Amino acid sequence: MASSIYPIKTFQFKSGKMLPVDDLVVVEEPLEIRIGFGELSDRKEQSVVITMRTPGNDFELAAGFLFCEGILSSKKDIASIKYCYSSGKEQQEEDNVVRVELKPDVVVDLKNSERHGFSHSGCGICGLTSIDSAFKLSSDKVCKLDFKIDVKTINSLSEKAQLLQHNFKYTGGIHSASLFSEKGELLGIMEDVGRHNALDKIIGKNILEGKVIAENTILFLSGRMGFELVQKAAMAGICVLVSVGAPSSLAIQLGMKMKMTLIGFTKKDKFNVYCGSERLNSEMP
Repeated sequence: MASSIYPIKTFQFKSGKMLPVDDLVVVEEPLEIRIGFGELSDRKEQSVVITMRTPGNDFELAAGFLFCEGILSSKKDIASIKYCYSSGKEQQEEDNVVRVELKPDVVVDLKNSERHGFSHSGCGICGLTSIDSAFKLSSDKVCKLDFKIDVKTINSLSEKAQLLQHNFKYTGGIHSASLFSEKGELLGIMEDVGRHNALDKIIGKNILEGKVIAENTILFLSGRMGFELVQKAAMAGICVLVSVGAPSSLAIQLGMKMKMTLIGFTKKDKFNVYCGSERLNSEMP
């Protein structure tokens, strides 16, 4: 498996001088996700997407992506996940092609996602063929309002997440998606050059471990909160999203529709609430 960090020789301009320095940059490579499906006597293969990602946790990325696309619903749908092998005298593992083998009883309808093609590292919904398919979520994904999150917990997340972004410390060029309990306890973190990939990875990790993400889990995002991230969170049953940056107008519309809590520009002492403020407990001890 390729490393997620790449050492390079570069130049730094400082104090009027250009000096050679050693630097580290984040790795970005393509990953093709394929699925195998159908009856054992008539298996089919379909390439679903090629996404630009940082190598590492590719199986989690594939599982999370397919879950968010509605192609699989749980670990029980997966027979196996493996890297594809090249043909020839010496078969070699191809680290940039992953095949997810679905069980024969899984009904695959690729029209539901309508996404076949290329997705770059800055886009989580590239390839979708219609606005309707991008906005479509079932009513059972609508969040319930039977829990509260303390304001002090929200205020603590930014500092906690920064300490956990190990690759960001070295490169300054990678996103992260973190899951915290309602009390602010870390449940998991993933990093990737693509913000949507980082979220797919953390969702996929829970899928492969057979876990269901609780509604009162808090998702913390290292950058802006785009529509595609809110959509993926809603698919995973996450109701509270906190971001370092701002949400987009379409993200807010979807958050309101799904009764989610969207919080942006979070810092130690302040944040903006764009929808779902009724979930916040502002009474400080």
